[in-house]
Amino acid sequence: MSNTSDTHDHALASFTGLALGDALGMPTQSMSPREIHEDYGTITGFVDAGGRQRIAAGLPAGSITDDTEQAVLVAGLLVEGVGRIDPHDFSRALIEWERAMRAKGSLDLLGPSTRAAVQRILDGIPVEEAGSGGTTNGAAMRITPVGIAYRAHNLEDFVAAVHDSCRVTHDTGLGVAGASAVAAAVSAGIDGATRSEALDLAVAAAELGATKGHWIAGADIAAKLRWARDWAPGREATELAQVIGTSVASQESVVAALALVAQNRDPWETLGLAASLGGDTDTVAAMAGAVLGAVHGPDAWPADAVSTLHRVNDLPLEKLTRELLALRDWTRPSSPAPTHVR
Repeated sequence: MSNTSDTHDHALASFTGLALGDALGMPTQSMSPREIHEDYGTITGFVDAGGRQRIAAGLPAGSITDDTEQAVLVAGLLVEGVGRIDPHDFSRALIEWERAMRAKGSLDLLGPSTRAAVQRILDGIPVEEAGSGGTTNGAAMRITPVGIAYRAHNLEDFVAAVHDSCRVTHDTGLGVAGASAVAAAVSAGIDGATRSEALDLAVAAAELGATKGHWIAGADIAAKLRWARDWAPGREATELAQVIGTSVASQESVVAALALVAQNRDPWETLGLAASLGGDTDTVAAMAGAVLGAVHGPDAWPADAVSTLHRVNDLPLEKLTRELLALRDWTRPSSPAPTHVR
């Protein structure tokens, strides 16, 4: 995709897709499929958080959650660091983010791996060692800005950039593999890849990502993705949840999100189905939305849904997307930083 306008539009659609999926899954997150069916039926649009939604209790339809907020946080740090995320700055930002959430009485707090890493930092463990146990999807849910800021044509360099963003909280093969898969699919889509091509790169990136960080036992994400992309088309979305899983484990939720992408449904319908499956619905839908937006561009998303998203939430997605794309062509270890993005 050589057209600068197309690149921008697809990058913004990716960031927007993440937020749309997050907001669709907001009222159903952590609920069972039965509870979702009883309270909402199949999600086809934004709805208020119902009485059985405890994490996002009281939030109005269209509200985002931690998935988008932390992706925005990562984007800001990438821009501030001119393509790099300082681990100490990242740890401080995460600690301040959770403190702010607690101060306003929110139960939408850090995920298990991120919380454990932050607590280790507060306990005096060096930042460089804090993420040695992180295997859940926290890194993958907020990785989209890395996919926007970096091209994946050199996969070794690209996965190294993903790994840098994972070190503080998810410095494990599982954590890095999941984040690498999502980021690579996003980056490929922004550069004009089809769904199939983006999924090809996701598998390759997950395979390489699994070699990074600390080894912890768990199903191989690349192998599961390779199998799921062939198995998923033609299946009911509920089968994906039953066979692959939608928990916070990277080897479940990341694979489920990309299996939904592989089904080749309408993008908006896909996000509604993701939000209806139970489990970590907001994160599965957010990751799927980021990839589908990158591949399909702005036509993927209903204009009224995008309008509602921005009316309900104060999101600097346009500004951050422009700033991240300013990094995209030069983010190489030996490249000097352009002054306009400092």
